[in-house]
Amino acid sequence: MLDVGDDAPEFELPNQHGETVRRSDFEGQRLVVYFYPRANTEGCTTEARSFDDAKPAFDDRDVAIVGISDDPVDDLADFAGEYDLEFDLLSDEFGEVATLYESYGEKHMFGNTFDGVFRNTYLVGPDGTIEAVYEGVTPEGHAKEVLADLDGAEVAAD
Repeated sequence: MLDVGDDAPEFELPNQHGETVRRSDFEGQRLVVYFYPRANTEGCTTEARSFDDAKPAFDDRDVAIVGISDDPVDDLADFAGEYDLEFDLLSDEFGEVATLYESYGEKHMFGNTFDGVFRNTYLVGPDGTIEAVYEGVTPEGHAKEVLADLDGAEVAAD
């Protein structure tokens, strides 16, 4: 995992609308970068909906959200449309960005071994450095966890 204080790797990926999104687009504001294994699966849907439900609270704190998986753009468009998700879902089909964020690699499930995305989250600060790291997160309640940590960090910074 990348560590707090590391520079967040730059990325350039298509979102669910086919538009290019870069990490540098968010310079000057905080950014939640969450990695999830597969659109429209139970855990990933729970996590995406919780971030979407909490989006007004993130907006109030000037924090943007992007979700990254190795799903193709069309699958992300269907997923975002089905749940009316109001933030960018980014397609990293070959896991290149997830690899830079140490969130891609060998997985084991049902006796099979394959490469895939790990459920990790990074909070990137306005200066592009990593402010918080969440490894192997639980989808349920994760958005609230990040918000609570944001509030604690803001109180500590005051």
